[in-house]
Amino acid sequence: MMTKAASHTFSTGRRVLAGLFLTAALAMAQPGRDLLVLTSTNGSPNNLAVFKLDTSAAAALSLVTMLPTGGNGGAPGPQAGAVQFSGELGAVTNYGSNTVSQLLRIGNSLAVTGEIRLAANCVNPVSTAISGSQLFVVGSTCAESHSWPWGFVDGSVVSLTDPSAAQIAAGQTWAAVTLTSGSVLQLPLNGTGSLNGTSTDIALPSNANMVPLGEAFWGNLLGINPAHSPDSFALINSQRQVFPVLGPQPAYPSNAPCWLAKGAGNIWYAGNSPGKAISIFFSDGQGGSFYKSVPLPGAPTDISVSANGAWLAVIYTASDGAHVGVFSIDSYGDLTLVAYSPTVGVAAFDGVAFSQ
Repeated sequence: MMTKAASHTFSTGRRVLAGLFLTAALAMAQPGRDLLVLTSTNGSPNNLAVFKLDTSAAAALSLVTMLPTGGNGGAPGPQAGAVQFSGELGAVTNYGSNTVSQLLRIGNSLAVTGEIRLAANCVNPVSTAISGSQLFVVGSTCAESHSWPWGFVDGSVVSLTDPSAAQIAAGQTWAAVTLTSGSVLQLPLNGTGSLNGTSTDIALPSNANMVPLGEAFWGNLLGINPAHSPDSFALINSQRQVFPVLGPQPAYPSNAPCWLAKGAGNIWYAGNSPGKAISIFFSDGQGGSFYKSVPLPGAPTDISVSANGAWLAVIYTASDGAHVGVFSIDSYGDLTLVAYSPTVGVAAFDGVAFSQ
């Protein structure tokens, strides 16, 4: 017999499937779409702030709508990945409601199609990742994978004894969770790409183990930001070998690359909160180097690169509240400011993603 929760998830899945057919039809009729930037207000109630980027001569980043997610925020910092988007579908965490809201884009509009509930005894989601047919979620007690876009728990839930999860990300054969207490967990994937229920603590060297926050995969190679360490960027392969990289100097508290996004080729972008900048790194598979920092008018808290690699979005907090900044990325990986958003009455945003 189908449980009430399973019935709810199944109903949501049917609505999403119907929406996908509609979206496909609309996409055929509309070859061009607006470039949207999405972020969460993390309030109670929680809203998805949707901004449109205008790249004409008078470039601007304007607020389109505040879309209610149907849940409550309230996640404490620091963390990243609260908002994700891939193709026509996205997700946003509702920390205070123990749910993830599912998003659907239709033309130039976004809709909340339903909620995904966490597994039993799993609470306070702070970060998500979409990879293939899986949605990964981490909160204060669990890391879990859900069949995407249907929403039901897929694979085995990984219980966490450390409540300090900052972000979850997924590679080809493993996923990873950064813990602000000072470690990174390797979470192997099974044959279907879901979690297999086990985790292994990755030993970090003393010069790259202080407050791991942001992370991103390059294929099966993980990049992380041990934000308060002199080596504030590091690479980790599937064999759990760690390759630290010296960050901008002076190190914390003057500089601390905290939040990470993967650019094209061997380029990585990190939101440097105390440095009020985006710090750029280059790497191979076993090391790398810090390139330079691009200044911001506030402290960044999450960062994202568009699917086509042409744009970078960053959320930051200034004296007048939360903002979104968008930069263009040239063929060399350098950044050029396009636009900053106006204030919209939100003290701090949580998570940022593109929808193209």
